[in-house]
Amino acid sequence: MSDAGLITVGSHWSFGETVGRCVAAIEAHGLSVFARVDHAKNAASVGMALRPTELLIFGNPKGGTPLMQLDQTIGIDLPLKALVWQDETGKTWLSYNDPSWLAIRYGLGHDAETTVKAMTAALRSITLSATESHE
Repeated sequence: MSDAGLITVGSHWSFGETVGRCVAAIEAHGLSVFARVDHAKNAASVGMALRPTELLIFGNPKGGTPLMQLDQTIGIDLPLKALVWQDETGKTWLSYNDPSWLAIRYGLGHDAETTVKAMTAALRSITLSATESHE
């Protein structure tokens, strides 16, 4: 499903398995995980409840820098991010920003096409590896 540039895909795996598979897929694509933000753990630290929700921040300067050379303000949306989260029924989801939407948002035009296509392909592959069952 897609909503205003946000792509969300249901996972066939548990929350923890989806996060682990996502990290493995990111690294298999030669990208670095720069940070992991466990929103549920942070909520618990202030006495608040939140279903499992983890943000993975990842990328490679070779991918993001060409876009930032076109418009530095895209740096607010880079590096790439994937949000793994569990809904009220216990189903796990993976959400990420569509690179094509980011290109439109920042008016990057034709000069960004190659980079945007590569990012889109990598995100699709990472998402499939993290969410799909190949049994």
